[in-house]
Amino acid sequence: MSGELGASPGHEGGQHRIGHPGLFGRESDEPRPVGDYAVTCRGREQVFTHAARTQDTPVALIRLNYAVEPRYGVLADLARTLLAGRPVDLGTGAVNVVWQRYANEVVLRSVGHAATPEPFVLNLTGPETAGVRALATGMAQHLDVVPQFTGEEPATSLLADATLCHTLFGYPDRTLGQLVELQARWITEGGELWDKPTKFERRDGQF
Repeated sequence: MSGELGASPGHEGGQHRIGHPGLFGRESDEPRPVGDYAVTCRGREQVFTHAARTQDTPVALIRLNYAVEPRYGVLADLARTLLAGRPVDLGTGAVNVVWQRYANEVVLRSVGHAATPEPFVLNLTGPETAGVRALATGMAQHLDVVPQFTGEEPATSLLADATLCHTLFGYPDRTLGQLVELQARWITEGGELWDKPTKFERRDGQF
């Protein structure tokens, strides 16, 4: 089973495909990795695909976009930025995030779908497309702070269509709104945070 495609070193995944509003990267689309790290992830997929084709090894390629839990992830990054009084960068535009527990479940259940000679390929993320401005604004309300922003929202974002994932495995057991509320409560109550920024603000593959 391979891992994520096109991720920054600090996060759990994220396909680097340009998605116009309403148009998202699907499993059947040709990957277009951006930056050295994304290229190595694509190379990893090719190695596992070669094994599936030549060694009759069942393979599942999981393309994970931004798993989150209270100690780590895009929402933790946003909460820390807001509480520090720093402006939120809008350069990413929108993101997909998914509850970590659900992501773990899907990865394990995907073993049963591993295939040969062509690998089973799955986009793994949440069903919502979350605008960074809207996410930050909602988080700020829970944190009782006034959000500040910098940069401009682009016409495109790096997104994934996880319809197949949700068809096979159902929807995550926590909604995006619940995840935002959980994150805000966790950080205001002094919960542990990992010093592992996702760097989700970067779109050029340079970290």
